[in-house]
Order: sequence, then C-alpha cells, then structure tokens
Amino acid sequence: MRAMRVALALGSGGARGYAHIGVINELHERGHEIVGIAGSSMGALVGGLEAAGKLDEYTLWASSLTQRAVLRLLDPSIAAAGVLRAEKILEAVREILGEVTIEELPMPYTSVATDLITGKSVWMQCGPVDDAIRASIAIPGVITPHVLDGRLLADGGILDPVPMAPIAAVNADATIAVSLSGDDPEAHRGEREARPTAEWLNRMWRSTSALLDTKTAKSLLDNPTGRSVLGRFVAADDEPAEEPSTPAVPKLGGFEVMNRVIDIAQSALARHTLAAYPPDLLIHVPRTVCRSLDFHRAEEVIEIGQELASAALDTLERAEAEA
Repeated sequence: MRAMRVALALGSGGARGYAHIGVINELHERGHEIVGIAGSSMGALVGGLEAAGKLDEYTLWASSLTQRAVLRLLDPSIAAAGVLRAEKILEAVREILGEVTIEELPMPYTSVATDLITGKSVWMQCGPVDDAIRASIAIPGVITPHVLDGRLLADGGILDPVPMAPIAAVNADATIAVSLSGDDPEAHRGEREARPTAEWLNRMWRSTSALLDTKTAKSLLDNPTGRSVLGRFVAADDEPAEEPSTPAVPKLGGFEVMNRVIDIAQSALARHTLAAYPPDLLIHVPRTVCRSLDFHRAEEVIEIGQELASAALDTLERAEAEA
C-alpha cells in the first residue's frame, strides 16, 4: 500500500483510549504520515501528545503504572465536583509535553470539550496543549470540570465522541476514525463487571491510607459513589466465585449505571457523526476491552489497538488492490 497522509479522529472512552496509541504505532510502522488529529477525552490526550512528538515518552510512562500508582495519580476527593481531581496525571503529562501551544504544533490539532453552561461543543485549536487536554478529559461526575477562559468545560465525548468534523478540512489522503464504543461479538449476554466486595474495600482502605490523608480516604469509602469508583480497580479474580445459575438481569452499581448510560449515549452520537462525516476507514475498539479507569493496563490495550488497526488497514489494502 502506498504511504498515505492520514487525518485521525480519536474517540472518547477512558482507559480504552490506550488503543489509540496502538493505532498510531501501526500507521507509523506502515510508513503513513499523520497530518492532522482531532480528539475527545482520552483521544485528545493521545492526539495532543502525538502532535507534539511526545507520545513514545508518554507510552513508556503509562506502561509502568500499577493500580496503586493510578489511584494516587487520579487524586480522589469527596469535596470536588467529581470524585477524581486527576491533577497529578496532568502534572505528569505537562512534564512530558513541556510548555507548548497548539499553534506551535507541526500539524493541525483539535481538542474537543463540552461547555457545561451553554451545552455546546467547544473546539480548542489554540492555546496551551495541556489546558486543551485537561478540559477534554473531564468525565462527567468522575473527573472535575476545568475552568478555561470563563467557561466550565468537561469531556468532549458528551456531545462529540468521535470528532470527525474538525479534520474535514485537513489536507490528507485518508481520514481514519477510531471509536472506543464498539460491540464485542464474543461478549456473553448478561455478563457484568466485577463489583467491589467488603473484604476488598477493607484492603483498599488499608492501602489508601498510605496514599491519602486518613480523613479523605475514610470519606471516600463511606460514600457510595467513591466506593463505586474505587471499585473500578478491583480485578475480577478478587470476587468470590458464584454458583452457576440461570442468566439474570446484571446487577450494576451507581457508577456502572452512569458509565453504561454514557457509553450508550456516546455510541448513538457517534453513529450520527459518522453518518454525517464518513471516514475512509473506521476502527471499532470494543467497549469490553477494559474498564473506563483501568489505566494500569496500557501495554495490553495498546497491543489490542495495534492488532485492530492492522486488520483494518489490511482490509483497506485489499480493497485498493482490487479497485
């Protein structure tokens, strides 16, 4: 396949966004040039780092994270407008990025956020890259919104989960969209995510006290939303095995319900966006690849993203050869 100039639209989806790194790696390995990027939420983060030439450095850092390190970086808080402040993650990203503005980047880059007051999508195409990323990754109810230029900004995926429109004018041979809300054909109906048990919460309480001040840790574990968010870090193996029974309606906690509602809404919005601005190639990453806050699983999710990109690009190559 001839080398192409590619414009990317990177979707939102929490830790599943590590798959974007795998897609970008595959494009580079095949000799394609990325000439424009738009991203929402984790797509904005990965896209900004790629545009600034710092993605490899970020990937090494993310691949070294453990569950304990991720919990510390997410910076839980009971008082903020979101269970997680996430400022420590942004500090790490700022160290990797340096002081760089979007205008200084070698390619067009758009970070998409949502103005919570006006209810409109916001395209950030100028100003500091780290501010643009911070605004776009503010998952509703989980990561605190970001105040920028008098606007209260949150996750770009609220209104634009796969931002195709910002790359429509980019001079490219092909547009590639990466959606993080694909269905998993192998997923079993009624399968539910692991829920935190009392025993695990007690262990988390003991380990959390080393990371947070005692008062904050206790407040989080006493709060249902806090317990649900911390429960995103428990592995399925930690939950006691249940006796086989007839398939029943999945039991979802408060966080799981909110997360699923967001997934459903974003999936519907993405379909409308992709119908209005169809990409030359669409890569679907199943939402079952990992949980939204599984930021300690970088290597695994990056590999999945690269495998999906490889299969999609092979299909595109075959279509070009037959044309």
